[in-house]
Amino acid sequence: MTRSPTPRVLIVGAGPTGLTAACTLLRHGVKVRVVDRRHGPTGAPKALILWSGALEVLDRLETAVAIGERSLPLTGASYWSRGRRIAGLGFGALRGTRFPGPLCVPQPVTEELLYERLIQLGGTVEWSTEAESVTVEAEEAAVVLNGPDGDRSTARAPWLIAADGAHSRVREALGIPFEGSTYARDFLLGDGLLEATGATPLPPAEAQYHLTPDGVLVVVALPEGGHRVFFDLPAGSGEGPPDDAELQQLLDARGPGGWTLTSTAWTSRFRVHTKVAAAFRSGPVLLAGDAAHCHSPAGGQGLNTGVQDGYDLGWKLAAVCSGADPALLDSYEAERRPSAVRAVGNADRQTKLWLLRSVVSRFLRDTLLRRLSASGALEKRLVPELAQVDLDLTGSPIVSGTPVDGVRPGRRVPDTALSMVYGREADSLHGYVAAGRHTVVVLGVSGTDTVAVRAAETAAARHAGTAGSNVDVLLIRPSDRSDAFSVPTALPAHDVAAGRYGTITQALYVRPDGVVGARVSLDRPGRIAELLAGIPVGGEQDRVPHIL
Repeated sequence: MTRSPTPRVLIVGAGPTGLTAACTLLRHGVKVRVVDRRHGPTGAPKALILWSGALEVLDRLETAVAIGERSLPLTGASYWSRGRRIAGLGFGALRGTRFPGPLCVPQPVTEELLYERLIQLGGTVEWSTEAESVTVEAEEAAVVLNGPDGDRSTARAPWLIAADGAHSRVREALGIPFEGSTYARDFLLGDGLLEATGATPLPPAEAQYHLTPDGVLVVVALPEGGHRVFFDLPAGSGEGPPDDAELQQLLDARGPGGWTLTSTAWTSRFRVHTKVAAAFRSGPVLLAGDAAHCHSPAGGQGLNTGVQDGYDLGWKLAAVCSGADPALLDSYEAERRPSAVRAVGNADRQTKLWLLRSVVSRFLRDTLLRRLSASGALEKRLVPELAQVDLDLTGSPIVSGTPVDGVRPGRRVPDTALSMVYGREADSLHGYVAAGRHTVVVLGVSGTDTVAVRAAETAAARHAGTAGSNVDVLLIRPSDRSDAFSVPTALPAHDVAAGRYGTITQALYVRPDGVVGARVSLDRPGRIAELLAGIPVGGEQDRVPHIL
């Protein structure tokens, strides 16, 4: 595949966020350079949980199936106090997504498979290469790199993605404040084998939260056997990773009794920050992942938020590199910073529930959890938030159109079953848009709806002759109507259950992330042209063919 000699995007950091951004850009034909100060992919299984929103991103990058094969689907979570189960919520019933529940998969597995995908796409990572300083020169970023042999060089690129972690040198070099606080607690964890000899069995596929006056015990089953145990202690409780004896002492004090931890493969003692960068962009430099936000591990939000940062940056930068208005990147901070603030706040609230100490506050917490669990409200509200599939981007500068018939611009496109007539194979609308392309969806309502057919033809003709076009056109017709209209064979088209999208002929622009970017009613000539004019794909003059 032909590549331009100079990378359009320099990515500092090859963790899940940086690798996601790199893979997304490469799939859209944009040359990247990736550097990381580590010697290779991480071996530390810090993050464990992948929720639906991140899994949808990984599915677009064609890594979700492999990740699923090495994961453990979690069935739910339970909360325990004074030795009794007080609340619970089930996973696996989330609607409107191909991934209805979270997967437990250690971070090294996610990084390994993303790295393999990067190589397949023609990318590479320059390991043992550290960013020492960053300056912005005219319309590009200049980064001084220290290579594996101590050789220093300056790399320049029109765009720089800083995915270099919570202690980001890029963020610090630009003077962007990292706003928030640090918990006055040490957090300890260990991965090992748990044996139950008491009355309480081990959780086979759930997360358990044991809330005690002295602190929390979290227990999560691991995909290859064993469990992770997680505790908190007052800050300054010790130095270095905890040993088995310390972990067992905490397990005895906070667990149900009769649980023994052996054969620990990895332990860690660390502090937790709850912080968000004051800005996610400074000229050609964009912050993502832990460089932009830090979370408590509660709810498994950090890696998931970072993966979605990387994908959002990837598709938007790819559009800009193909000639779209650079102002498109203003939407990155406008969309992702509120999402990060929400995820950080969600994790912070859960953590503070763990840390309640007074008798009264613990009683009120337990009572509230018990009632919310019994009513189903805990699951109904918390799971979509944790899964990050209910994000509201209606205030984004690149979203337009008014809500109608269940379709809300700025929200995920509603899913529905599809029965293929011809075109690309897909059994659902989410499956169709999972390829990560820009999609025009034309929705017809009757057999006499020639307006829908003409609109789809117009959209298809607009991009049919464009080399490397990254726009699909999908015409959806009613599936249970005797007068369902015929469609031209040059278009991809699918049947769909009648009435799913209401009663008006309309067209949607669905972004590569599955969000409805625009909606128009096809009630007068020219409306489809208005929709097409707003799709940020540029002239595609600087792109090589996308890899899908």
